[in-house]
Amino acid sequence: MATVKVNYATGKFGKTVGARLVFGTDLLEGIEQLCAENDIQYATIISCFGSFQRSGFVYLVPNETSIIGVGYNDLVVKEGPIEFLQGTGVVCKREGAYETHFHGTMCDQKGNIFGGHFIKGENPVITVDLVLAEVTGMEFHRKFDPETGANQFFPIEINSNEPKKIEK
Repeated sequence: MATVKVNYATGKFGKTVGARLVFGTDLLEGIEQLCAENDIQYATIISCFGSFQRSGFVYLVPNETSIIGVGYNDLVVKEGPIEFLQGTGVVCKREGAYETHFHGTMCDQKGNIFGGHFIKGENPVITVDLVLAEVTGMEFHRKFDPETGANQFFPIEINSNEPKKIEK
């Protein structure tokens, strides 16, 4: 049997926001502003697609100096127009400020598909349709994980300091 290690929290969905980001809005900044305007602290992106003027992202590559043997490459910037096929992520907090962890897939004018971890400020939209759901009863944080040597998703229930754990 394989090892199972999970850190988790349980909660519920709160309000749901449907929105269209308009020309020139950065994807992640737009999502975070929607959360701020609607008093949403933590959320999940349920549906997200559209088109970009350009896209900036990173993806995993081997890294022998990393604790887990991988790390992110240098920023990749693709000039558009770019068809944004699908994206998903979680709106977290890090040291009190929003930090959205978001991944997506795209294709260029020739149908070449690519994607990765999106970088805030690097993805101005042509248009993007999205639906996000507030999460309640728990908090989503991004914080340093000594096991991986990188910032990771850290969900905890309200009034708790540590996530629930499964270790088998």
